[in-house]
Amino acid sequence: MEKRLPFFLRGLEGSDWLNEERGRRLMESRTAEQSSGRVRIAIIAPSLKWVGGQSVQADLLVRHWQNDPAVEARFVPIDPTLPRWLVWTGSIPYLRTVLRMPFYLMALWRALGEVEIAHIFSASYWSFMLAVFPAWLVARLRKRKTVINYHSAEARDHLRRWRSARAVLRRADQIVVPSRYLVEVFGEFGIESRALPNFIDVDRFSYRPRRPLRPRLVCTRGFEPYYSVDVVVRAYAEVKKKFSSARLVLVGKGSREAEIRALVRDLELADVEFAGVSSRETIASAYAQADIFVNASWLDNMPVSILEAFASGTPVASTAAEGIRHLGAGTRLEAGAKRLSRVLALLLVGRPRAVVAGLSVHAEVLGPGARAQSLEAGSGFAGRGCGWRTNR
Repeated sequence: MEKRLPFFLRGLEGSDWLNEERGRRLMESRTAEQSSGRVRIAIIAPSLKWVGGQSVQADLLVRHWQNDPAVEARFVPIDPTLPRWLVWTGSIPYLRTVLRMPFYLMALWRALGEVEIAHIFSASYWSFMLAVFPAWLVARLRKRKTVINYHSAEARDHLRRWRSARAVLRRADQIVVPSRYLVEVFGEFGIESRALPNFIDVDRFSYRPRRPLRPRLVCTRGFEPYYSVDVVVRAYAEVKKKFSSARLVLVGKGSREAEIRALVRDLELADVEFAGVSSRETIASAYAQADIFVNASWLDNMPVSILEAFASGTPVASTAAEGIRHLGAGTRLEAGAKRLSRVLALLLVGRPRAVVAGLSVHAEVLGPGARAQSLEAGSGFAGRGCGWRTNR
């Protein structure tokens, strides 16, 4: 006899959608019986509807664990697809969040009943409360181990302001972060975490040394305030004065896109392309066609975009956001449009220091076996001999 639904899902009792979910649950439970002996993990994260750091990392984990003899991974999106009769709400931000919640909770309850570990990708502030807290709570009710994979560079402010977030994090079985920077931030609040760096699918990128460097710049950061794409545009304006053949490709979208387009018009800049959002299948071409990757973020952690640039052989000129400082070799860390433009000019007139550093990073970080090592570390952390311990 099937167990009664938890109180927060009983409003769906008797619906066609719930009946379909129960049928799917039965099929999946039979499949699970056939895969006994493997560590079963639910990866809970944003879907690739919106390409971003968390969604890309989650997708990589799920795909590379598909044929792992010791790990069975399944994906639970924090932004589940709504039924057809509710699709019209997708363009209404707050309403779609409210309507998605019961479907998200139902998916969590079903998936976490069939796994041993909940691996929850985390942002900060309200995203933490609406996505991470429900997943952690359902995992606790299901008596499952929890890994919170925290990715936000806003961690210090988030943890200082939100006592509830600190309480949840201290009760997670493990916390993993992508950089030593966040390990240090969590340590300031007495919360222990473990650094498990971001990784990329190097097979999607073709490494090409840039000799000589051409003034072909690319930025693949979103048009959001903390990425400061306006600083990239202003730095490009300075470079354009010295190198008439310079061009800039901006890949992405965001809330400040109209302002960035207006800035390009006001500065009367030529050869600036707004390429829109690239999928994981096409992003490699953006780096392949450029000779320098430019980043101007003032708040950052461990950008996947910089790792992608390294994998492509594209030298990186970047501002010195706290998390990026830990990346070290392969970047030129400067602040402000003027200083960033000077670094770009130095690269273009033949100062090879950053280019050499970029080569060493490719060899050390993204060389043979790096992906396998990352996956091995991830699967080991996920449950094999990692010594589960609650952060209390």
